[in-house]
Amino acid sequence: MALEKGIAGLVSDFIAAGRPSARARSIDERRAGYIASTSLAGETETRVQVEDVTLEGVTLRVFSPLEANGKLPALIYYHGGCFISGGFATHDNQLRQLAWYSGCRVIAVQYRLAPEHRWPAAHDDALQGTEVIWKNAERLNIDPQRITLAGDSAGGHLALVTALRLKAAAVWQPAQLVLIYPMLDATAYFDSYTFNGSDYVITRDALLSGYEMYLGDTDRLLSDVSPLWRDDFAGLPPVHIITAEFDPLCDEGEALYQHMTDQGVNCTCSRYLGVIHGFFQLAGISQSARDAIQDVAARVARA
Repeated sequence: MALEKGIAGLVSDFIAAGRPSARARSIDERRAGYIASTSLAGETETRVQVEDVTLEGVTLRVFSPLEANGKLPALIYYHGGCFISGGFATHDNQLRQLAWYSGCRVIAVQYRLAPEHRWPAAHDDALQGTEVIWKNAERLNIDPQRITLAGDSAGGHLALVTALRLKAAAVWQPAQLVLIYPMLDATAYFDSYTFNGSDYVITRDALLSGYEMYLGDTDRLLSDVSPLWRDDFAGLPPVHIITAEFDPLCDEGEALYQHMTDQGVNCTCSRYLGVIHGFFQLAGISQSARDAIQDVAARVARA
C-alpha cells in the first residue's frame, strides 16, 4: 500500500535530505530532534488533568479525565526512544488523548536512558515503576485488577519484559498488554530490517545504534534483551500487538504474535498500512495514528 499522504511528505523530505544517519548525530541532537517531532502529534488534548506524583522515590506522570470519579482502570505506559531518548515530554499528547478517550487513568513511567545508563537500567526502572503503581493503587485511585501495560518501540519491549518478570514473581499480573511496534530482537534477524531499513525516517541504523548504546557487549540473545525468542509466554494475560507496514520492526512484531499464539497466549495483531515506525505519535498528520489511539483507548476501557 502507498504511504499515507502526511507520512509520505516526511519520508520524501528525509530522502531528499540524503537519508541523514542517526549515528552522525550526537545524543543531545537525537534527543532534541525527538522533542521537536512532538509538533506532529496534533492539537493538545486539554480535557484532562496532569499531575506529577513521586512515590517511593519514583516520579510518575498521571493523566486523568476531567471530573473522573472513583477508582478507574489504569494504563501504565512506557515511552519509546530506542532506549536512548524520550520521556514525559515526548509522549504528553498521546497520553492525554488516551486518558480522555478511554475514560481511564494513564500513568507514565520514565526510565534511565543510555548511554549514561546501560543495561539493565531501563528494564529495572520499568519494573520498579510498575510495582510502585500497583502497591499504591489505592492512593492513585486506580483499580488494581484493571491495569493495562503498554508502550511503543523500546517501551513496548519494556512492557513485555515487565509482564514476564511479574509472571515469574507470581504476585500479580496486569489485565492485558498492548505492544505498539515493539523492539523485540536485538539481532535484527528479519527481512523488514532490510526492506524498510533505509528510507522510512526511523531506520535500521537508528534502531540498532540505540541497542548498541544501551546494551554494549551484552549478549543479544539473552531472554530479556531479545524477548521475541523466549519460550515462556504461556500464562501471560491477553496481548494486542500493533505493527506498521513500512517499519523495520514489522516482521518481528508479527512473529511475536505467532510465537505467543503457538504458546497458548490470547494474542491479536493489527498491521496499520501506509505508515512507518513512530506513527502512533503523528496524529497531527496521520489518520492511522488517530485510529490507533482510539483503538488502544477502547481496549484500556474494556480491560
